Amino acid sequence: MIVGVPREIKVGEERVALTPAGARAFVEAGHGVIVERGAGMGSGIRDEDYAAVGASLAGVDDVWAHAALVLKVKEPLAPEVQCLKPGQILFTYLHLAPAPDLTRALRECGAVDIAYETVQRADGSLPLLTPMSEVAGRLAVQEGAFYLGRAHGGRGILLSGVPGVPRGNVVIIGAGTVGLNAARTAIGLGADVSMLDVNLDRLRHVDDLFGGQVVTMMSNSFNVERAALRADLLVGAVLVAGARAPVLVARALVERMKDGAVIVDVAVDQGGCVETVHPTTLEAPVYRVGGVVHYGVANMPALVPRTSTFALTNATLPYALELASRGLVAAVTENPALARGVNVCRGTIVHAGVAESIGEAATPLSACLA
Repeated sequence: MIVGVPREIKVGEERVALTPAGARAFVEAGHGVIVERGAGMGSGIRDEDYAAVGASLAGVDDVWAHAALVLKVKEPLAPEVQCLKPGQILFTYLHLAPAPDLTRALRECGAVDIAYETVQRADGSLPLLTPMSEVAGRLAVQEGAFYLGRAHGGRGILLSGVPGVPRGNVVIIGAGTVGLNAARTAIGLGADVSMLDVNLDRLRHVDDLFGGQVVTMMSNSFNVERAALRADLLVGAVLVAGARAPVLVARALVERMKDGAVIVDVAVDQGGCVETVHPTTLEAPVYRVGGVVHYGVANMPALVPRTSTFALTNATLPYALELASRGLVAAVTENPALARGVNVCRGTIVHAGVAESIGEAATPLSACLA
């Protein structure tokens, strides 16, 4: 199979979907690899690095025209959707639940669209979302601490405090991978950290993991309100795999938060769990609603593209190799986790959460493959 790697065109996106090590693995398995010239430059990977392991370099049109399997990082934008062909496999982050127009466009083009974020093991874990969630969770607190600076619109709070001055208060909604990594960074900075989740077992895990350094609370409207009003930095870390994130912090509550508080909603790529959050870019990452600074960058790991690129390929490569070596039908039939990643297949929507977001019923994947 020919595997294509185009350069990302989303604003501020400097990651690339495949490292030279990954390209070499495909070549050693007997596949062809076409990489768009300059695709890896933002991650510090030169064209020569790809050529040295046997990949071919080409213009963007050739990548899309010849590849049976296209590897990307972010969802395709309109010019990329136009390049997709019927039956071509696109493997990338899609986040379709809050993007009905993109969902319909992908259905119309007839390609097979597999989302990293919905590849899901039997135990519920999301192996291809995890590495970027780890990066985003840590960055959420790092970026939040930056925008708490008065010069950047924040309250002028140092999260660690100093002797005689209280620490800043960090509230994290969601105790999944993003939340745990946000807590780890916030604790490292010396903040006063609280975490909310609807799953008591997760909260027990947080308590055991951090040895009582995090105040855990059941996530309900009463506790969310109390925590948000106390927060200097609020991190949204809620995830419902493949579906739109539930809104847990309403506009009316945001308007009552401290003047100069900062919200970083990592769930923004799934619609956001804060009502007043909308997607922003790394070029213009923040805006204010009332007195609260909102950070809504939907591709936050692109801020550290080299780290993110290598972490992403480490996770995606085994699944991508499986698709290339076995072919679509055998790969998704033999690997249920990969099958759950299929969102749109040859003109039909097969993921239940994505179908629900546009008010339709999902088609069974088996019917599409047949």
